[in-house]
Amino acid sequence: MVRNAAARKWSVVALGLALLCGLPVIASALPVSVPALTASQLRGRILASAGESYAGYAESNATFGLPSLAGLADLTSLLDGVTKMRVWQAAPDRWRVDVLSDAGERDTYQLGARTYIWASGQELLTEVLGQPSLRLPRPADLVPPALALRLLAEAGRGARYSVIAPLRVAGQSAAGLRMTPADPASTVGQVDIWAEPASGLPLMVEIFGRGSRTPALESQFFAVGRWQPQAQVLTPVRGPGTGFNVTSASNLAGALNNLGLEGLPAQLAGRARIPVTTQFDSIGVYGGGLATFVVLGVRGENGRNLVADTLSAGGTPVSVAGGTGARIGAPLINAVIVRPAGFYVTFLIAGTVSVPVLEQAAAELVTDREALP
Repeated sequence: MVRNAAARKWSVVALGLALLCGLPVIASALPVSVPALTASQLRGRILASAGESYAGYAESNATFGLPSLAGLADLTSLLDGVTKMRVWQAAPDRWRVDVLSDAGERDTYQLGARTYIWASGQELLTEVLGQPSLRLPRPADLVPPALALRLLAEAGRGARYSVIAPLRVAGQSAAGLRMTPADPASTVGQVDIWAEPASGLPLMVEIFGRGSRTPALESQFFAVGRWQPQAQVLTPVRGPGTGFNVTSASNLAGALNNLGLEGLPAQLAGRARIPVTTQFDSIGVYGGGLATFVVLGVRGENGRNLVADTLSAGGTPVSVAGGTGARIGAPLINAVIVRPAGFYVTFLIAGTVSVPVLEQAAAELVTDREALP
C-alpha cells in the first residue's frame, strides 16, 4: 500500500511537470482571434506603437553566416546565433536591455542622452558620454518593436503590404503583416511582422532572404506586457566593490577616417549616391531602404591584401577587366572587393543588394576612374 501511494504521488508530480513543460505548446495551439484589419491599418498601428511602454523577455535568432571578425566579436555573435534579452521600455529614449549568457549579463541603460553599460563578469559600470553619429548594431536594435519599426521606416514608398495569418505569440493573439520590398535587387525577400492588434506593439519579426523559406533573422517575445515605468529598474545601481568607468561614445567616423578613404562618384550601378553627414563624405552610400550598398575606397597597406585575404577566407574570385576581385555572400548581405591593376585603392562594396549589382558597381569603379574626384 505504501508503494502504491508513493507511485501515485510521483505520478502526480510527473504529470504536473509534463503539463508545466507543455504549457508553451498548449498556448501556441490555442485558437487565435484578431479583429479584421487592412494592411494599411495594421501598419499604421505598428508605426504608432513607438511610444508604448512595455516589459518582457525576447530572443533573436540570426543565421547570417558571417565569419569571425577580429575586434568585432560582439557584432558577429549578434548576427549569428541566439541572443537572449530582458527588456524594459518607458519611452524610445528611456529603456533598458539586459543580454543574458552563460558568462553573465551585459545590461544597457538608455536614459535620454546618457548611456550606461553594466558588465556583470567584470563587475564594472561604464558611463558612455555622447551619442555617435554612426554606430554598429547592438542587441537593443533586435528587440521586436525596434526591429519592426526600423524595417518599416526603411521599406520605401514602393514596398507592398499584405495581411498574413495571425499567430499566437507570447500567449497573445497577434495580427500578421507582410512587407515585400519593391526593388528586385534587394536581398530581402520579405519581412513578416506579428503585432498586438489593439496597440500595434510588434511581438515577432522574421526577415527572409530572397528565395528562402527560412528566416535569416527572427526576433520574438516569449513574455511581454504593458509596464508602468519604475525608476529603480531604469537606473543603474553600483553594488559594493564594483568598478566605475567613463568613456566617450565610439564613433565609426574616426576609425574609418584612419583608413584613408577615396572619393567616390555620384552614381554607381544605376543607383544614386545618398548624401551623408560631412563626417562620412568619403563613404559612398547608394540606393536606399532595403536595397542599399556602401562603398569604401581603402588606400595603401590597409587595402592591398583585402582581395587575397577574402579568397583565403573562402571567397569566390570575381572577373573584372583591369583588376582583381573576390566576393562573399551571406543571407541578406553580399560583398565584393576589387582592386584595379596598378591603382593604389582597393574598393570594398557591400550591402543588401544582389551580387550582380555589386559586380556592376565594381566594374564601373575599375573602368571609369575618371569619375572619381
